Amino acid sequence: MTNRAVERLGAYGRLLRLHRPVGIWLLMWPTLWALWTSSGGRPDGHVFAVFMAGTVLTRSAGCAINDLADRRYDGRVRRTRDRPLVTGEVSPVEAVVLCAVLGVVALAAVSTLNTRTRWLAVAAVALMVAYPLAKRFFPAPQLLLGVAFTWSVPMAYAAHGQPMPRPAWLLFTAGLLWTVAYDTMYAMADRADDRAIGIRSTAILLGSFDRPAIAVLQAAALVTLALVGRDLNYGLWFTGGLVVAAVLAARQQHLIRTRDPEACLRAFTSNNFVGMAVFAGIALEHLVPW
Repeated sequence: MTNRAVERLGAYGRLLRLHRPVGIWLLMWPTLWALWTSSGGRPDGHVFAVFMAGTVLTRSAGCAINDLADRRYDGRVRRTRDRPLVTGEVSPVEAVVLCAVLGVVALAAVSTLNTRTRWLAVAAVALMVAYPLAKRFFPAPQLLLGVAFTWSVPMAYAAHGQPMPRPAWLLFTAGLLWTVAYDTMYAMADRADDRAIGIRSTAILLGSFDRPAIAVLQAAALVTLALVGRDLNYGLWFTGGLVVAAVLAARQQHLIRTRDPEACLRAFTSNNFVGMAVFAGIALEHLVPW
């Protein structure tokens, strides 16, 4: 492979954020929560494979769509000024083609599942496209992102042929609250630049109330997850996972106390371990009942 080809692949990988997989994990944890709770801890192998592939494909396509929408703004933000669409390493046409290819593969995979899941997947695509546009006019686009990132919950229940019982709605709500909390941390890192260029975010909307609001969202997500555990008769494993998640949330509050952009990004990234702790609790409840 020539050096030119390697450089092109590297640029495509950076456009799709493959070098920063935390977004994949943040999308994957609620998916895993739902796959386990909707199947009694025994997810169907085919369904599991489709959802794991779909998580990677849709997150990657979502990054490309986001950068396409933001390419005229990213060059004015310190953190994003070296993105491939800004530097010219990738053209808008190439980005559209990449999105199309990833979308076709994802839809081909989901087409092997039942009809209800396929329709929910179509709605997921609409949410993915709407989020970058919402940042132009909607004061709290993180709410839309929260719905998009937790849409895997109803999809997982549908794929397993299950309705949406109370625990499923609670799980969806918890994932939504958690996503808004961590993406507000992310937005805090870009607040000054976003305000200057006219991009909306909950960090701008909340102003000096950002930290208290994040704390409330984190607490509400944990309480909602505790209700999921109660409804599903989970025990000490799940409780332990929530305790770990609560400790991590407290640590994040400490990190963002000065609103330093780098510290806010570290707090955001550490949410990967929050999702992991919750999933570990769910998985252990089914694997080694206490």
